[in-house]
Amino acid sequence: MEALIETIVRPLVDYPEDIKITKQEEAQKIMYQLHLHQDDVGKVIGKQGRVAKSIRTLVYAAGSKSNKRIFLEIM
Repeated sequence: MEALIETIVRPLVDYPEDIKITKQEEAQKIMYQLHLHQDDVGKVIGKQGRVAKSIRTLVYAAGSKSNKRIFLEIM
């Protein structure tokens, strides 16, 4: 899943070397935290959060076979 997130985000940012994805797994959920360069956060979130919503939709769809809820937090 980390590779999918990075593949989606890498073309959107100016500092691809600063992309860092961490994973926290709990009993009922998996939380992915996407850490970006400060200047790139707005680009990944997009106007009114449309880009972030699209990324989350793809990640949720890719993880739908798992019994755990998947969350993506952009930092």
